[in-house]
Amino acid sequence: MLAPKTRWQVKHVDQNKVNMIAQALNIAPLVATLLVNRGYHTIEAAQSFLNGKESFHSPFLLDGMDKAIDRIEKAIATGERILVFGDYDADGVSSTAVMLTALQQRGANVDYYIPNRFSEGYGPNENAFRAAKDDGVSLIITVDTGIAALHEAEIAKQLGMDLIITDHHEPGPTLPDAYAIVHPKKPGSTYPFKDLAGVGVAFKVAHALLGRVPNELLDVAAIGTIADLVPLRGENHLIARLGIEQLKRTNRVGLKALCKQCGVSLSDVDEDTIAFMIGPRINAVGRLDCADRAVQLLMTKDEEEAMMLAEQIDEMNRERQQLVNEITEEAIQLVETHYPPENNAVLVVAKENWNVGVIGIVASRLVERFYRPTIVLSIDREKGVAKGSARSIEGFDLFANLSSCRDILPHFGGHPMAAGMTLAIEHIEELRMRLNTAARQQLTDDDFIPITAIDVQCSIDDISLETIEQMNRLSPFGMGNPKPRILLQNVQVDLIRRIGAEQNHMKAVLSVNGKTLDAIGFGLGSLTEEISPNARLSVVGELVINEWNHFRKPQLMIQDVAIDEWQLFDIRHMRNVGKIIDSLPKEKRLLIAFRSETAAELQLPIDHTEIVYIRTLEEAKAIDLREKYVVFLDLPPSQQMMQVLISCSLPERIYALFYQRENHFFSVLPTREHFKWLYAFLRKRSPFDLKRYADDLARSRGWTKETLLFMIQVFHELEFVAIENGIVSLHHHPAKRDLTQSPTYRSKQAQVELENIFLYSSYHQLKRWFEDTKRSLNEEENFHGFETIRNDCS
Repeated sequence: MLAPKTRWQVKHVDQNKVNMIAQALNIAPLVATLLVNRGYHTIEAAQSFLNGKESFHSPFLLDGMDKAIDRIEKAIATGERILVFGDYDADGVSSTAVMLTALQQRGANVDYYIPNRFSEGYGPNENAFRAAKDDGVSLIITVDTGIAALHEAEIAKQLGMDLIITDHHEPGPTLPDAYAIVHPKKPGSTYPFKDLAGVGVAFKVAHALLGRVPNELLDVAAIGTIADLVPLRGENHLIARLGIEQLKRTNRVGLKALCKQCGVSLSDVDEDTIAFMIGPRINAVGRLDCADRAVQLLMTKDEEEAMMLAEQIDEMNRERQQLVNEITEEAIQLVETHYPPENNAVLVVAKENWNVGVIGIVASRLVERFYRPTIVLSIDREKGVAKGSARSIEGFDLFANLSSCRDILPHFGGHPMAAGMTLAIEHIEELRMRLNTAARQQLTDDDFIPITAIDVQCSIDDISLETIEQMNRLSPFGMGNPKPRILLQNVQVDLIRRIGAEQNHMKAVLSVNGKTLDAIGFGLGSLTEEISPNARLSVVGELVINEWNHFRKPQLMIQDVAIDEWQLFDIRHMRNVGKIIDSLPKEKRLLIAFRSETAAELQLPIDHTEIVYIRTLEEAKAIDLREKYVVFLDLPPSQQMMQVLISCSLPERIYALFYQRENHFFSVLPTREHFKWLYAFLRKRSPFDLKRYADDLARSRGWTKETLLFMIQVFHELEFVAIENGIVSLHHHPAKRDLTQSPTYRSKQAQVELENIFLYSSYHQLKRWFEDTKRSLNEEENFHGFETIRNDCS
């Protein structure tokens, strides 16, 4: 057996809808299943999605949009100073650029402001508003922030400035008293799509302000949408899809320069380019310094300035990566030393002077490692506060649970899966205690096992180049629209081996009924030692098209593997078996020996007290092999001993060593023709002097001396000959008796059969013996000899 790393959850689907859509659109059932699972339940909806004919909702369906646009129009008409107040992450920077561009296109007198993460913290703040008033600003428009700015809204009113809030973060129980709030999740809102990113809301305002869909802003809107990890469905998917196409032909010199710095051609840009190259670099600016440079990059029209900014931003991203690695190592050590996951349902770690700009990434890293809701806090002793970022797991709503701690969280906001906060240092332990109590009430043990959501179970026969190309029409992929993940069950492994410079990747060829599929598992090289020959696997992964040397073929990128049946690992002829045994998890392995000398002869690098010695059937009955990795170190004394051991259950794995000393008794049982020849020889040469002539006789026949002495002993036990002082004399009229009536013959016959089964058999013969024996023990007619044993085990 091989347990998967995660809990596999296969989505269930209405097969009637799948068949209907597959037939109507002439697409593979696998692709139709994906469409239905992602909410496209009708032929029209599926066709519109696949053909890219979805359209944007009217921006005026957003509550507050009319009032906001009227006020902006008035400000533009009268030349009022407008301030766009943004945020320092990629969504906030993109939102700022989108709103700025739209306002500039309308001829507005506009500037922008993004607070410094380190000196001002998240969101609008009173000092910034007062400074804006002093600069003559009369209208502030927030983007990607502001829904929790209750105090700042009051300040704006006191200062005589109008405040328009555009945001997408979770609204609290009380909304700011602003001139207008444009928010898809605003209480009472009937807007058809609730999951816009901050830049999506800004894009809707731009749409309303310009009176058309601002396609030229889609490249920037796509960056914020993908980077902010909002669900890529509905309007978000439309923004991302159209935005990637716009990015490929963008006129923004800053984006061109940044792509060049990343080593990416604009024509090759896709969602992964944004998620793993562009987004992190834009985020890095606000994580380490003021985010202004990122806004400047998106807004500049000067190619030289764009290249300079792109180089600076790329360097900042490298600094950010190093900083994240250092803090992650420190945080992991804190967890393992002071807050072990087995005792903490929620991890809350804090340390002085951690960079608050990167602790959100660190929180994500800790969730990946420990799979616990995690809060990482940076302590400021001078101010007596801690600022933190949180990331959650499925089943634990961060926003809801933090809301229950409002009395000790003067500032917090976010989503069910991510949040930010500020609290007094003395309340850190209280927060840890409350959240752990809540998590223990809300989560089960299974909730702490990561989930792998599987879109569809299929067979290798369902996979083709055409099917994968159809699947790719669902892109761009991301949160809420992940890359399709498939499950193949009970496939055979035709080939498996380690690959890569460090041999840490796995390459395999999977097959079912002669149909094969190439597979690669990055970082899964160690699994090659945990998969036995011809094992039947269940495999989860993503399908891609592998193109090499102008040849294209389907390939599976393996993410997880499971084996539901027991496995046999043949280590009978391997060198350095000690290393193999030592690699097995101690809590699983069970080392069994039948001879007390075995451990010393093998010289294994393990504690010999770990070995379980079995000498009698009663001792064998007491051994429970279930859920164990059993290593049979040496040969059992009999088949019955092994039958008793496996009568309750086969273990998860058997590692067959079956060591036997080199000088064991001869392994070939003489045939009846051999016995017939020797009997005829003795009739002619009796009496025969064994002491003088045994070596010569054995050598002339090609036997060993032991074989000859064995045959003579059998004759003696059958009373065919007499032996006295080494002289063998033939009885002239012995009774007819079969060879099997000799105890020595029967013992040797059993020994040879034992060796043939366990020592000299092929891998498949040995595996078949275990399976056939276990099957026969389970059958009623062969049950009687093991009935008591099985009852004891049940």
